[in-house]
Amino acid sequence: QGQLVESGGGLVQAGGSLRLSCVASERTFSNYAMAWFRQTPGKEREFVAAISRRGSTNYKASVKGRFTISRDNAKNTVYLQMNSLKPEDTAVYYCAADRRTSYGTSSRPSEYDYWGQGTQVTVSS
Repeated sequence: QGQLVESGGGLVQAGGSLRLSCVASERTFSNYAMAWFRQTPGKEREFVAAISRRGSTNYKASVKGRFTISRDNAKNTVYLQMNSLKPEDTAVYYCAADRRTSYGTSSRPSEYDYWGQGTQVTVSS
C-alpha cells in the first residue's frame, strides 16, 4: 500500500537548524496534499505545515517565518526546513498524506489518512 518514512530528526541547540525529510515509497504520493504534524507526550497531535501538490502552503502561526515546507515530486519527498529552533519545538514530527486531494493544505489531522512513524526532534536550551 505504500509507506511514508521520515528522517532528519535529532538533537540540536536552541537557535539551530534541522531539515526533516519524508520519502514516500510510491510515486502516487506526489499527487497528494502532504503535511507535517508534531506531538509531545500527553498532548494531541498538532499541525505544523502543509503543502499541496502544486506548492501552496499553510503554516502554524508559531512556526511561520522559521519553518519552510517544500516538496520534490520527482523524488516523492517532502521536506521541512526548521530554522531558529526553540525548546518548545521539541516533539516527534510526523509526515502525513491526504490521499483524497491534491489541492488541500488542511491543518486538521483528521483530513490526513496516511501517516509515517515519526522522527524525534529535541531542542536543548
